[in-house]
Amino acid sequence: MEHCKEHVEIPKIYDRSYSEKKKISKSGTPISLPPIGKKSHDSSGKITPFIFKRRENGPNDVTIKILYCGVCHTDLHHVRNDWGITMYPVVPGHEITGVVTKVGSNVKRFEVGERVGAGCLAASCLECEFCRSSQENYCDQIQFVYNGIFWDGSITYGGYSTMLVADHRYVVRVPNNLPMDAAAPLLCAGITVFSPMKDNKMLESPGKRLGIVGLGGLGHVAVKFGKAFGLHVTIISTSASKEAEARQRLGVDDFILSTDPNQMQAARRSLDFILDTVSASHSLGPTLELLKVDGTLVVVGAPDRPMELPSFPLIFGKRTVKGSMTGGMRETQEMMDICGKHNITCDIELVTPDKINEALARLSRNDVRYRFVIDIAGKSSRL
Repeated sequence: MEHCKEHVEIPKIYDRSYSEKKKISKSGTPISLPPIGKKSHDSSGKITPFIFKRRENGPNDVTIKILYCGVCHTDLHHVRNDWGITMYPVVPGHEITGVVTKVGSNVKRFEVGERVGAGCLAASCLECEFCRSSQENYCDQIQFVYNGIFWDGSITYGGYSTMLVADHRYVVRVPNNLPMDAAAPLLCAGITVFSPMKDNKMLESPGKRLGIVGLGGLGHVAVKFGKAFGLHVTIISTSASKEAEARQRLGVDDFILSTDPNQMQAARRSLDFILDTVSASHSLGPTLELLKVDGTLVVVGAPDRPMELPSFPLIFGKRTVKGSMTGGMRETQEMMDICGKHNITCDIELVTPDKINEALARLSRNDVRYRFVIDIAGKSSRL
């Protein structure tokens, strides 16, 4: 399908039913050498091998040989259909790093051999107020790198695979000093915490007091950004065992055990800004009490059940609760460049493709410090 450089006609497919989307998914143009990937075929969550077809590299596309792909909690939700939106078979993975192997005729930003990354976004309308202001992630017609529908009507498959064809407008460069494996989770975990910090002016507010709920895949990256920006960083956790690592390894300034009423009371009205990264359902009330008057709490975790939001901590503290979803492409590139400048990467555990199911099972138990990354192209790969 031809996409002109300035304007793209998008099929009116975004409001179709699930069954209609399944029919549309069969219409994509195949490539002669299909990539090999890992799919989930039902809500059991089990990942199995899968040979499938990518579209041809179009004039606005780049083809990427995938080297590494991070394992996000969102992947777990999708393979188990926790949110009720999964279109099976689903190939997860939206924390992708690799090397460009082909570029389309309209592509001027990338060359063959460049180190690149692809995150959550695969397509958007390109014309709405959010697309025009580089906030494509809030476009009403946003489509994701997996479990979405691309402009040609095909269902998108993600990074648990050997290659990807992506529109160049949704691809970023990976700084040369960053290792490709530890940089992969930045494409989701990194931008997910960076975007609300920038939006709430924490990048230019050294000395401000940042609270981070949860020390996991998102939380540990937020700590690194906070320290790089000169913030006073506090971890808020239900696990006392994480305090030593938080202080000694990551250099946080304070640690609050949220199950200890004395510690929570002592820290009342002490924080300017809080990022809540927890993906399990929980009450926001106790956390809100840690904010100063006029403080802001941003939710970036995505529990599969509603969270409790009491009114009194909001009313009596003039506090704000917001949500935030990844970031636009310009902001994602800015985040990657800042990571290159400050040498910020994710703490990872590398796994081979044959260990994906084991990794997902461990992720569901929070048994990882702090992010699994699949070595897609390594010699040990069994894809």
